[in-house]
Amino acid sequence: MHRLFVAIRPPLSVRTPLLALMGGVEGARWQDDTQLHLTLRFIGEVDGRTAEDIATALGTVRFPAFAVALSGIGTFDRKGRIDTLWAGAVPVEPLVTLHRKIDRVVAGCGLEPERRAYVPHITLARFTRAGEGLGAFMAAQGALSSPPFPVTGFSLYESRIGKDGAYYEAVAEYPLV
Repeated sequence: MHRLFVAIRPPLSVRTPLLALMGGVEGARWQDDTQLHLTLRFIGEVDGRTAEDIATALGTVRFPAFAVALSGIGTFDRKGRIDTLWAGAVPVEPLVTLHRKIDRVVAGCGLEPERRAYVPHITLARFTRAGEGLGAFMAAQGALSSPPFPVTGFSLYESRIGKDGAYYEAVAEYPLV
């Protein structure tokens, strides 16, 4: 089985300031540089044949390059418990449209369309239990922003879980033209 997602890899000029923010929150499992990405579509576990079909289908996506910027900090929760801290991305129309195109392509490979609202973001930390310092972190970083950065392509990633957490590997790259 292959655990897959489609994402944009921000440039180092965006990732470096995010990495510098990380710290000071009890219970946070901070992402490392190799894990920083802006998800376009989470796919989940699929068999090898479906993974190949998705990789091929994503190659049919035609979309122009565009720019996106980061804006703000937020959290996701599960059953009332904060489990994710993230930096938001301004949901510019091209980003949302690209997300929809990719969702349709993946659904065309036999997967369910995404049912959750699309919240463009870069995960900064995950929590088993959010601890002390989260409120202060969010207050201090709530106005986070970045200059727009170019989006010239997206990738299909495979996620592997190891003893040190998740490892993400780009298995296919797709240029925007």
